[in-house]
Amino acid sequence: MAIFRASEVSQFSDSELTEQLSKLELELVQDLGKVSAGGAPENPGRIHEVKRTIARIKTEQTKRSREA
Repeated sequence: MAIFRASEVSQFSDSELTEQLSKLELELVQDLGKVSAGGAPENPGRIHEVKRTIARIKTEQTKRSREA
């Protein structure tokens, strides 16, 4: 799953935002599950980046809902 910047997120349609959000949340749950089971994630910095990308998508969704 790719990490998106704010400029990229703003170009997505509403359905694409929802789709990407669900994929990223699933990836985050899987990575956090590995950590809680005592394992080490393949890339520890990836968890942080996924969280930030989720926040960017949610921010864009909130912005669009207030504009409408």
